Amino acid sequence: MHRPVALDLFSGAGGMSLGFEQAGFDVIGAVEIDPVHAAVHSFNFPRSEVICSDISTVTSSALMERLGVDRGQLDVVFGGPPCQGFSLIGKRLIDDPRNALLGHFARIIRDLQPKYFVMENVAGLTVGSAHNLLKTLIDECCEAGYSVVEYKVLNAASFGVPQNRRRLFLLGYRLDMPAPVYHVPVSLIRGKTGVEERNSTNSTGLPYCPSVFEAIGDLPDIDSYEELLDGDSMHYLLHPKSQYARRLHGIEDDPSDYSYPRVWNRQIITNSLRTVHTELSMKRFADTPGGAIEPTSRFFRLHVDGISNTLRAGTDSKRGAFTSPRPIHPIYPRCISVREAARIHSFPDWFRFHVTKWHGFREVGNSVPPLLARSVAGQIIKSLGIVPKRPNEAVELGDAKLVSFDMTQAADYFSVPRDVIGTRNRNRVEVMIVG
Repeated sequence: MHRPVALDLFSGAGGMSLGFEQAGFDVIGAVEIDPVHAAVHSFNFPRSEVICSDISTVTSSALMERLGVDRGQLDVVFGGPPCQGFSLIGKRLIDDPRNALLGHFARIIRDLQPKYFVMENVAGLTVGSAHNLLKTLIDECCEAGYSVVEYKVLNAASFGVPQNRRRLFLLGYRLDMPAPVYHVPVSLIRGKTGVEERNSTNSTGLPYCPSVFEAIGDLPDIDSYEELLDGDSMHYLLHPKSQYARRLHGIEDDPSDYSYPRVWNRQIITNSLRTVHTELSMKRFADTPGGAIEPTSRFFRLHVDGISNTLRAGTDSKRGAFTSPRPIHPIYPRCISVREAARIHSFPDWFRFHVTKWHGFREVGNSVPPLLARSVAGQIIKSLGIVPKRPNEAVELGDAKLVSFDMTQAADYFSVPRDVIGTRNRNRVEVMIVG
């Protein structure tokens, strides 16, 4: 069965890879600099060629040779290149060390000449001085032989994800291909406290956005299980009630999901390592109403009838290894688990993240929600003139050791330097774009 082929740049654990696969693509390659995240991607996408490398050191010819493709053969290249500074008008991205990753994204597009490209980034890239980055990227892609559809900032909640998460998307198409369009559905979404809001768009779309409780209400109270103090997994038979949870658990058909079915054990719940809170913290959490911020920790408490605030990733070791605030569970007086965060992000239950909370939450927070990526990818499929079909063959997940590697083990696995990410520089000052 012919499926269009795609390449994921800056792949992380694979949120966009999964969304594009669900739309009907075969994601044949992924480039990721962090060995820990690359290993997790390898576990979840064992058929994808994972290239653990700094994109600035990867030549386009080597990339095509590794993937077994020729120039112009890829249907789409997609990714979310990090950007850390503000470009000056007239300066090429690749010449600015703060924004070189955006420049290398444009370089790969120019050299590989895919039919389409999709760039995802923070919404803050559209305002103020940061907009210079976006303009320069568009100019460089146009010089490479592409037309660019006007960018849009999309909220994941509009696509059935129970999270208020706004991200910028930029679509480009080769001049011999038809232009893609954005699909921004009219869907009734929820506010953080259950207040219903309607998008002011005019196309028909996806189902009603689920509430936080519909997303995670069937998951167990992990504080009741001693085995989750030292491990992230346990035997537990879930009985999801909502359509959203049943689909993520794989017990109800999702007609718009064209991904390869995974072979996995539904009686094991993963990524549920407990966080031990003090009694004082738990009392403060319990006293905080849903939809409000706990005053001391500044953690947001989820509302059973609302949607989540934006799940963030924190920083890597080079930028201080800071952990972002995690939401408080809507029912229990504790922060949510990685698995609960994954549900809120629209990841299916077979998808595994790193066994530690720090890496696991970074992988969720850095990723594009698969349901959002699926919708964007579905528009590229339509532009290609392809009617996606669901594959019959099931895929075995990778070796479980891949999701438990520490940095040294992961670096050795990919034969890359163990300090590839770098270590914290306390004297380093950096301007960040957040969104």
